[in-house]
Amino acid sequence: MNGVGSVRELEKETDKDSPLHSMDGRVKLILLIFIIVYAVFSTQIMVMLFLEIYLLILIYISNVSFKTSLTRILLLLPFGGFIILFQPFIHPGNVIWSGAFGIHITDGGLMWAALLMSRLIVALTSIVLLSSISPMQEVVESFRKLGMPREFAMILSLMIRFLFMFYDELHRITHAQKARCFDAFNKKLPYKWRMKQMGYTVAMMFLRAYEQGETIYLSMASRGFSDKSKLYHDRKKKIGSGDYAFIASTLGLVACLQILAMSFFYQWGFLGMNIV
Repeated sequence: MNGVGSVRELEKETDKDSPLHSMDGRVKLILLIFIIVYAVFSTQIMVMLFLEIYLLILIYISNVSFKTSLTRILLLLPFGGFIILFQPFIHPGNVIWSGAFGIHITDGGLMWAALLMSRLIVALTSIVLLSSISPMQEVVESFRKLGMPREFAMILSLMIRFLFMFYDELHRITHAQKARCFDAFNKKLPYKWRMKQMGYTVAMMFLRAYEQGETIYLSMASRGFSDKSKLYHDRKKKIGSGDYAFIASTLGLVACLQILAMSFFYQWGFLGMNIV
């Protein structure tokens, strides 16, 4: 339960000390979303390559483990990669391979799949970087400062806190099951019985989480909690020189890439080709 994808290890990454960790949450949020949007609208793989290199440099500066970041990206990759797998078969273009039942692969489909995969990798790297240098509550507070309604920010903030509670309850239940030698993947046990026990586990987790939620609500109410209360306080309230440097480097990179994309990258063949 203490794998690299757990929420607790994710929070440990956000407690590290680096120039990116100390920046204003709004700056990090806006610029990384800007990189994702720019990647989505770009049509050259070479642009994605430079964006990915820039993000890897930011990961290095932030003292975040490359191994941990790569593992998280690989865990998220199948969610979008599954759709990309079908692109060579359905995208129009010159047929380069034909199979049975009218299945064929086109050159346009392969190029489109490569572009989508590069976009997906850049987007996932940006998300992993943001989650590694910004606590979840800081991201919520940044959205709040950027104009998100207070009610939505409050619900999102409480939802994040409840994620940890669900994690704790699930850990206690699974630990108790292991102490009693229960294995849901043991094929020697009847399948129907195992599914029944898993159903009990899910129901118990929700019941315990509900009871804990009631306790937390009563505790918050007894301490004067209201819709105007702040659940998170920024460690840094003013935008400093580091923030301006991050803004300048990101915008400068995007501007240079756009100029090169229009005047130079076409010489790199497939990598610089406009794929539409």
